Amino acid sequence: FVRHKAALQEEIETLQHELETLKARRKQTPHHITVDELPEEARRVLRALYTTEADLGPDPDARTLTGRLHHCANAATDRVIEKLCEELNATETIFPRTNLRLVMKLGST
Repeated sequence: FVRHKAALQEEIETLQHELETLKARRKQTPHHITVDELPEEARRVLRALYTTEADLGPDPDARTLTGRLHHCANAATDRVIEKLCEELNATETIFPRTNLRLVMKLGST
């Protein structure tokens, strides 16, 4: 039992050291990048996103503001934008000057 506990403690210490290393590396990562620093493919996605029409629909009962983006002409771009919507939704951002959580969706999904 003591040897097993010691092995587990050693594993915990190794993982904690690895976590500290990753946290330090994350702090050195730039928080913002310019559009010029993006690969050309990502710039195309942003251009498509910025030119896409969207419908906004508040739901005071659910305390959400849903931004429903229209589909793009390219299915690959839609997949990237859908993933971006998932990431944005995970942040649970409150829309400025409201108490509504922003929910982004692509099309009728």
